[in-house]
Amino acid sequence: MDVADALALLERQGATLAVAESLTGGLIGATVTAVPGASRVFRGGVISYATELKRDLLGVPGELLEREGAVHPEVAAAMARGVARVCAASYGMAVTGVAGPEPQDGRPVGTVFVAVAGPGGQVWGRELRLEGSRERIRVETVHEVVDLLSSVLQANIGEHSG
Repeated sequence: MDVADALALLERQGATLAVAESLTGGLIGATVTAVPGASRVFRGGVISYATELKRDLLGVPGELLEREGAVHPEVAAAMARGVARVCAASYGMAVTGVAGPEPQDGRPVGTVFVAVAGPGGQVWGRELRLEGSRERIRVETVHEVVDLLSSVLQANIGEHSG
């Protein structure tokens, strides 16, 4: 399922979306807004490249960042919840990871965590081990987080259909 399909599912559900990006640096927002009509469901996003912005803008606990670093599944989950709150969106998507060329926070290049926070604060996440160039890792991250969102939205259709 591509991003246009995911946006259509959001619209059918009367839901909205916000994104929190680190390693993708705005690529998710650009991908979403390239779809005609995205403004019907897309609220906006935060590019929190610096660790302190994850804490100060998105509410990622400082002690978590100090203990684990910025590349961690709980950080992605907190970013997703935080961006949904900040942007008043039904769903928040977040990504944090290492695109290279050097490891970060003890994590090898290609380590990425993606998360989707939904209504009620429920969070779904994935750990990715991606390979290739910096650009390939960033592009694959976008595909993976959109796929996760699509899976969550499709599951929610099932929950609400009967």
